[in-house]
Amino acid sequence: MIVFPILIPFAFAILSVFLWEYQRVKRVLAIIGTGLLVVTNIIIFINVQQEGIQVLQVGNWPAPYGISLVVDLFSAIMLLTTSIVAFLLAIYSWKGIDTQRRKYGYFPLFQFLLMGVNGSLCTGDLFNLYVWFEVMLMSSFVLISLGGERSQIEGGIKYVILNLLASILFLSAIGLTYNLAGTLNMADLALRFQAVHSSGQVTVIAVLFLVAFGIKSAIFPLFFWLPASYHTPPITVTALFSALLTKVGMYTLIRFFTLLFPMDSQYTHTIILISAGFTMLTGVLGAASQTDIRRLLSFHIISQIGYILMGLGLFTEYAIAASIYFLVHIILAKTALFLSAGMVEYIQGSFDLKQLGGLYKNRVGLSMLFLLPALSVAGLPPFSGFFAKLGLIIAGFESGQYFIIGVALVVSLMTLFSMTKVWNEAYWKTPKESKYLDQQRTVSAWRWVPSLIMVLLSVLLGLLANPIFEVSQAAAAQLMDPSVYIRAVLGVVR
Repeated sequence: MIVFPILIPFAFAILSVFLWEYQRVKRVLAIIGTGLLVVTNIIIFINVQQEGIQVLQVGNWPAPYGISLVVDLFSAIMLLTTSIVAFLLAIYSWKGIDTQRRKYGYFPLFQFLLMGVNGSLCTGDLFNLYVWFEVMLMSSFVLISLGGERSQIEGGIKYVILNLLASILFLSAIGLTYNLAGTLNMADLALRFQAVHSSGQVTVIAVLFLVAFGIKSAIFPLFFWLPASYHTPPITVTALFSALLTKVGMYTLIRFFTLLFPMDSQYTHTIILISAGFTMLTGVLGAASQTDIRRLLSFHIISQIGYILMGLGLFTEYAIAASIYFLVHIILAKTALFLSAGMVEYIQGSFDLKQLGGLYKNRVGLSMLFLLPALSVAGLPPFSGFFAKLGLIIAGFESGQYFIIGVALVVSLMTLFSMTKVWNEAYWKTPKESKYLDQQRTVSAWRWVPSLIMVLLSVLLGLLANPIFEVSQAAAAQLMDPSVYIRAVLGVVR
């Protein structure tokens, strides 16, 4: 079944292109397609849990000569999480995307982006990973520019130039890898890199991949394209990007530096750990200085990426498990925050905190849809963000990395400060009458129902932290023992 996460969005994208003029039909197709994707990924997740790593050798060509699709527990977790978010965003898009953008092809592009994301999560070789990243880049560039507004074009140009640079570095690293090892199959590479006598060459390639994926993941100091572009499209598109794009970059970094480049961990993972600290700090400082909700939340994407990177830098099984749990947490919580911000703008006509206010008095329910994920992102118990950060801090103590623990705690306090600022300005204070719009404006169920489900899932992730963290630990155990992956793909550890 592991080819279905790629085929389903591809088929629905093509179908949406053929039905270009039928806007309502395309919206229904997006919901059906992503719903099927959720069901498929639930089955895949169960299969991986019960039977182990699932592998498909396309065309029956044996690895490493053919194209391998591989889904281990880490991939299955990511596939399931991203498909649930995509399904809820497809529902939100019914009212969250205007008619003009729907006519310009929002829904086919939405499906093509999902195809690229799922292909990246399932592929077992470097070249096809590059191809899937380019599918994501093309779809996301059009989505970020869709509508043709000046700010969108400016943001889209910055976005695509930096990501094209990352693609060039990625392709260069692939060329050096093939020249050194003679293969691009990741399982085969893991074996051949172990046998390379000149570990310095492997380290150079590792750093090149780190820079390429660092740009795509928005880690320090390569993140500046994200706050310059993510606030420009409609909030639905921003939520989609926040949930999927940088998280696929982080998925790839974790995959590469556990499977392919574990041999010089003292050097590479020290770089990663230093970058994690600066990523957390610069992201949260940028967020604290903003008065636009979209820009504030965009900077928090960077800050939270730093926590995931921290687990990879610590490079213990428990730290990797905490990073996986943190990935799921931040995908759900951050998407809920962006959707909540979209409803704020719909009611009051602005994202500017100075022009907002009074929402708690008039819309208690909608206010809770912001408050709960905000407290989770800030790391307060009993929400998932608390347990995610607690896992990373425990891993830091076990590794004796006290400085990064201090940074993580300070950043968490500053995150709480910035979330409190949004709450006070948008929800608590009395609004200025000159800027005050009709608080009785009806918010469609197409907006608040998916937002509510997203928040409930985020809360449930915290309430069920122990069993879910156990699944994350099982995924981390697979990642930290590359022989399991190699045996599943190649048949034997040669």
